[in-house]
Amino acid sequence: QVQLVESGGGLAQAGGSLRLSCATSGRIFNSYAMGWFRQAPGKEREFVAGSRWSGGDIVYADSVKGRFTISRDNAKNTMYLQMNGLKPEDTAVYYCAAAIGPIGAYNTWGQGTQVTVSS
Repeated sequence: QVQLVESGGGLAQAGGSLRLSCATSGRIFNSYAMGWFRQAPGKEREFVAGSRWSGGDIVYADSVKGRFTISRDNAKNTMYLQMNGLKPEDTAVYYCAAAIGPIGAYNTWGQGTQVTVSS
């Protein structure tokens, strides 16, 4: 079974940076989608960024374009979300996710890591 574990969340000031990591276990094929979602208090979970495990088909939410970068290190089986130019509205629990199988729907989730950005 594929398992995902996020880390790297914490506190940052507006304009600062954080890098989130998603350590994976189990076999993930290059065609499977991997991504990051976030959920702020009182709000629905929203898509942040995603790509196939191969690194292709990268997509970003409009709210993070130009500030966040998704990447992966295949040798370490780890996906990253580099977050620059953080804003208070980026405050949320961030989740690593995977779409395991040919359907393409995200169906595997990590436990979440808190990101808090102060003004």
